[in-house]
This record gives sequence, structure tokens and C-alpha cells, in this order.
Amino acid sequence: MNGPDKHKKFPLQNYHRLCFLKNIVKHPNIIVGDYTYYDDFENVENFENNVKYHFDFVGDKLIIGKFCMIASDVTFIMNGANHLTDALSTYPFAVFGNGWEHAMDGKSYPQKGDISIGNDVWIGYNATIMAGVTIGDGAIIATNSTVIKDVEPYTIVGGNPAKAIKKRFDSSTISKLLDLKWWDWEIEKITKHLQDLTDNNIEKLLK
Repeated sequence: MNGPDKHKKFPLQNYHRLCFLKNIVKHPNIIVGDYTYYDDFENVENFENNVKYHFDFVGDKLIIGKFCMIASDVTFIMNGANHLTDALSTYPFAVFGNGWEHAMDGKSYPQKGDISIGNDVWIGYNATIMAGVTIGDGAIIATNSTVIKDVEPYTIVGGNPAKAIKKRFDSSTISKLLDLKWWDWEIEKITKHLQDLTDNNIEKLLK
């Protein structure tokens, strides 16, 4: 056998609090890689409810790589939450119409870009990821963190705002892992190397 069926909604038998996320998302601008899972204390359908201010007319995307681990109550704040910050007022007058609909003529609300999560990223309980943030492969986001800036690969961050705590490996090992991209291997090869992937000797993966 070569692991769980990536097409199953619930890969653990008789346990419906954890899902392979790709198989439950419906929003076309939420893109999720294989084997990424989401665990929720109540209902996995809560995931899209936690992607906030994700309005179709904005067009921004939430992109999540393969083999990620996302805990309950993780929130993604998309660009629809943005207001003007360089104007005299931040109030969204145009939204309410009734004579205010032209307040934004010739202007646009700030766009910080997509949220992009790499591969093999662990996002802890109740973390918040803000619009425009890129989280590198292998990063870990600590519980209750608020991530407002990009996170480098294989970096552990925590706090509000989240700051780097430490690198998971030395720079040479990180470079090798980023070149290796094990998450893109065929599942048979991943299965063959499970013992190596759960160890800390990268040289075994390079053979």
C-alpha cells in the first residue's frame, strides 16, 4: 500500500474531524494540494467560513501546497478586508450606495495580493494569516500567531505580530530540502522513504 487515498474526504476511518482539504473546498479561488489536511474541533466545513472577506469581485486567491497541516480555527484574512489608509477617511462609503456609490470613482482599495502557503507547512491552532503573506516550504506557525509578513522556508514563527523564533535546520540542509522537493515525488517513492522523512538525516534522502 502507498498511503491513504488522496481523493477521500475523511482519510481516517470513523473520524470526521480531519479531512483532506482539497476534497471539501468549493470556492474556485481556494487552491489546495494533495494530502494537506485540516482538523476542526467541530466541523471541517468550517474551513471556508474561516477564509474571511474573500469576495468574488476582488479575485484574490488562497493557495496551499501539499502535505500541509492546518489546525482548528486558523483564519485567513483576504483582501476584501482592506480599507483606504492614505485617504482622509478609511470608511467604505461606496459600498452602501444611495448616493454614495461614486465615492471610489477613479480610486481602488489596497490589494496586498494572494495568500500563498508552501508545502509541508504546519499552521497551529487559532493562527491568523493576513492578505499578501507568503509562507515558505517547511515553515511552522505557532498557536495564536498573527502572520503579517512573509515567512522564510523551514522557519518557526510565533507571536502577534509573528516573528522568527528559529530555523528548523542549518542553511545547507534547508537548501538541500528545497532542491529535493520531496512532496513532488511519486507517492511510491515517498512511501519508500517514510523512515527517512521522519528522521533528521537528509543524506538518506539524497541516495
